[in-house]
Amino acid sequence: MADDKIKKTEDKIEGVATDIKGHVKDAAGGLTGDIGLQVSGKFDQFTGHMQQDFADLYDEGEGVVEKAVTFVRDKPLLSIGLVSAVSLLLGWLLIPRRK
Repeated sequence: MADDKIKKTEDKIEGVATDIKGHVKDAAGGLTGDIGLQVSGKFDQFTGHMQQDFADLYDEGEGVVEKAVTFVRDKPLLSIGLVSAVSLLLGWLLIPRRK
């Protein structure tokens, strides 16, 4: 659990560093008129933002999984009933019927 938090923090820091590097490249490309450097900077900015967003999304997903596990532990019969109902519904919707 602690290793996951360290990894997520490292990912966020790396994302911020990539974003900053992209801003620097974009500014340098704008000053020198190098469009390729500007595009590279914009791409680095995008990559940095996505890396930060993915780390945040991973945090949120982890919370949802913990809630689901707690629900199954607290209410096992209701969980089995819900899974059965969803399975029957999906089977009815996805399996082709004979005409």
